[in-house]
Amino acid sequence: MYDVTYREILERMLDRVSDKFDKREGSVIFDTHSPTALELELLYVELNTLIAEAYGDSASREYLIKRCKERGITPYEATHAVLKGEFTPTNIDVAGQRFNIGSINFVVTEKIADGQYQVQCETPGIVGNQQLGTMIPIEYIQGLETAELTDVLIPGEDEEDTEDLRTRYFDSFKEKAFGGNVQDYLEKTNAIPGVGSTKVTRVWNNDLRPAEMIPSAAVQAWFNTIKPTLTGEVAAWLETVYDAALNRKLTTGGTVLLTILNSDFGVASDTLIKTVQQVIDPDEYAGEGYGVAPIGHIVKVQSAKNREVTVKTNITFDVGYGWSNLQSSINEAISNYLLELRKSWADSPYLVVRISQIETRLLSIKGIVDIDSTKINGASDNLTLGKYEVPVFKGASA
Repeated sequence: MYDVTYREILERMLDRVSDKFDKREGSVIFDTHSPTALELELLYVELNTLIAEAYGDSASREYLIKRCKERGITPYEATHAVLKGEFTPTNIDVAGQRFNIGSINFVVTEKIADGQYQVQCETPGIVGNQQLGTMIPIEYIQGLETAELTDVLIPGEDEEDTEDLRTRYFDSFKEKAFGGNVQDYLEKTNAIPGVGSTKVTRVWNNDLRPAEMIPSAAVQAWFNTIKPTLTGEVAAWLETVYDAALNRKLTTGGTVLLTILNSDFGVASDTLIKTVQQVIDPDEYAGEGYGVAPIGHIVKVQSAKNREVTVKTNITFDVGYGWSNLQSSINEAISNYLLELRKSWADSPYLVVRISQIETRLLSIKGIVDIDSTKINGASDNLTLGKYEVPVFKGASA
């Protein structure tokens, strides 16, 4: 905004001095004004910096965080990856034990099943997602035969990127998150470590009609006949459901479906789904407001489903190129396209894998001069996915 140079400032200062005095470089007047002009130039530079740091679209990270605090927004911190560890013999107890792969340490936190445990990476960030393989115990464990990290249950995340934080800051002006509206669910669910994106479906069980749940005379007669034969949990459950239906307490209102992807924009594990469910609306207190969901909201959490994508295409290669030396580049180009789609899934009614987009990306690869007859999953049409489906690449061939 203030693009003023030392020379411009000095000339303005000297213009205010009478011409009857010597103003040439090296003169007393020039030498006394020059340092002042230099300091004023630095002052204008600092003023420009101050103005830039005062606005959300140009502030650096340090000052953007200060602006975000005014909106109740703080950067997401780096989180620890949670992985699945498999140990033999299966009856060995390794809870609390620490292991190592390369320069990364892990600690066993919770038993899943015999020989299977949740293992948390001690180093926060995505580095914990990349360490599958054989672990070495840091301290000797009597009877341990093998220790393997086999799967990522909840991906670790790096500290929130500055531009992602900036986007959240501006999004906070667009739609107010309050009292269990869609924006409220999006913000609270996406803030849970391991969650990459969320799609909120309101009144997702509206295919049910409350009128059809009210027991008819025939159903009431049947229930009164069967009731004396039931005992324990079965009797308690059936009577609870029957009374709710009979007294017209069942409704489709207040039901919310949260469909999620993990922070790598892949299918969420059962562990991540259970974690999100516990935070939002614990099963044992469904609808009672013991999670972050409002009282009366019964929330179901599920993962989006994988839809495998295979590509067959006829490629004309340049001299010296072929499938043998470009296969990895072809796979990477298609994989990156499908990743872009998965990242946009939460903001789209449904995803479409387009042949034109695949061909465009392949044509950008050095050594490929033409493409035709491209098919997705054996069909020459674009692949339209369901509302809760995301594409996963399963290979390309001629």
